[in-house]
Amino acid sequence: MDTLKAILVDFGIPESAIREDTLLYGHLQLDSVETVRLALELKRRVGIDLKLGTRNDITLGEICHQIAAMLPAQSS
Repeated sequence: MDTLKAILVDFGIPESAIREDTLLYGHLQLDSVETVRLALELKRRVGIDLKLGTRNDITLGEICHQIAAMLPAQSS
């Protein structure tokens, strides 16, 4: 969530508006260009190619869960 939060703050979104239950489109009002920028920035910082289509709204928590599921398992 920290990386996602940092990206969104870089986009000019107030940190107070960024919670796990925040909707990407419904609450943050991201347009298609910003959504593509978010996906590209996540790929750059985390190495995950995440498809963020505009048909269904998604919470920031759901994005974090998708990222976690795509990350390789960390060995102890």
